[in-house]
Amino acid sequence: MGNSYRIALAGNPNTGKSTLFNALTGLKQHTGNWAGKTVSLAQGNVQYKDKTFNLIDLPGTYSLFSNSNDEEVARNYIVFEKPDVTVVVLDATSLERNFNLALQVLEMTKNAILCINLIDVAEKQGIHINDRILTNRLGVPVLKISARNKKGFQMLLDTIDRIITGAIECNPVQTTYADEIEEQIKKIEPKVSQLVGNHLSSRWVSLRLLDGDEKLLGELNKRFEQQEVAE
Repeated sequence: MGNSYRIALAGNPNTGKSTLFNALTGLKQHTGNWAGKTVSLAQGNVQYKDKTFNLIDLPGTYSLFSNSNDEEVARNYIVFEKPDVTVVVLDATSLERNFNLALQVLEMTKNAILCINLIDVAEKQGIHINDRILTNRLGVPVLKISARNKKGFQMLLDTIDRIITGAIECNPVQTTYADEIEEQIKKIEPKVSQLVGNHLSSRWVSLRLLDGDEKLLGELNKRFEQQEVAE
């Protein structure tokens, strides 16, 4: 849509995700319900260079397995609405817990940034994070910021811009599961790929189907029916 791009913000509760959203968008934001759900999403704009970044503050969740309305809304937005970039906000003092969600996002979408917030708090606690090593190992940009102090914002906006323009190419690491799971993925992924084409990650859909995610199956059926009607 011209020079306007959608940027989704995902993250666990209490990671400072909404603090980042508010600091970036200021008064240029509004809130509305999403897709008939009771969950509301805040949206706001940021001007950067010649572009408008439309930020969408997704509900804070610990996973994207559709166990709740919040998880389902966040998951469906990333998978089906395909934001241009998904920024996953992590708490620098609780990285191990936060990486569960981050790795799920990396399975779902290619263009992602891991944004490690509260870095000033972590450093006071003697926690030192090597963002370059994480970037190399995960295949997507990993940045350190302090949303409360507005540190690292220029780097974040510049990285979003460079992903959109293609100057940065993301190649998210693929999580490898136990041998028996990988064997099952190999069996069903070709059939899943025929159904979803390039619209969704066939590996991710295969994983969710193996896990018995009935809500995702229902959402897929609904969208396939809508597509047939549109055609």
